Amino acid sequence: MTARLAERTWTELEPRRPVVLLPLGSCEQHGPHLPLDTDAAVATAVAERALALLRGEVDAVLAPTQNYGASGEHEGFPGTVSIGHTALHLLVVELGRSVLRWAERLVVVNGHGGNLRSLVGAVRRLRYEGRDVAWWACSGGESHGHAGRAETSLMHALRPDSVRSARMESGPLGSDDRVLERLMSVGVRAVSPNGVIGSPDGANAAEGGELLAEMSAGLAEAVRAWHVDGTGRLANASRVGVP
Repeated sequence: MTARLAERTWTELEPRRPVVLLPLGSCEQHGPHLPLDTDAAVATAVAERALALLRGEVDAVLAPTQNYGASGEHEGFPGTVSIGHTALHLLVVELGRSVLRWAERLVVVNGHGGNLRSLVGAVRRLRYEGRDVAWWACSGGESHGHAGRAETSLMHALRPDSVRSARMESGPLGSDDRVLERLMSVGVRAVSPNGVIGSPDGANAAEGGELLAEMSAGLAEAVRAWHVDGTGRLANASRVGVP
């Protein structure tokens, strides 16, 4: 039987109290070479693969992906659609309240770092209300990168036809604190005219597949352990107590 919530009937869910995985992405520019739905595609793929790893252990379903997030820093580029932090906060709160009327737990699987400000606050609010909800972040190990090697490798693995390899370009390094400070104050386009932070050089499907497997295993492990920290983050059992 399908693990996708949208394909179930209410009678198939009535006797159950599942864990619901809700992928949260964005619709925003990812340089000249990656599609606007990159964050949503990665979050969805990680959640799908984690469900497969949990099958037979945890009763879980995959909710429809929320494709719009808080992407104001990218609004200097055509194609970006942002609902802003206030709306995203309210959206997550209301989704959580609704889902947890019939589900046991909710995990928001976040694919866009810009969502975190809203997401952390919303999950804290829900937990204060006594609801068992947490967030988990997809992280490709590329700190402060955007449309760089990690995301490009991930999309090579997921949808290679969507990667415009001939258009790949590098941008300023995300490890430069000055770049990050300016990015948050004046937006991405002011610091990177092509929208890229870091470099996609060397990206490949094999590396993307490894990243997907690592993130999916991490999410599955976190769901099994269910350790939620003070920010509402679902932590891997191996990292409980690690700052």
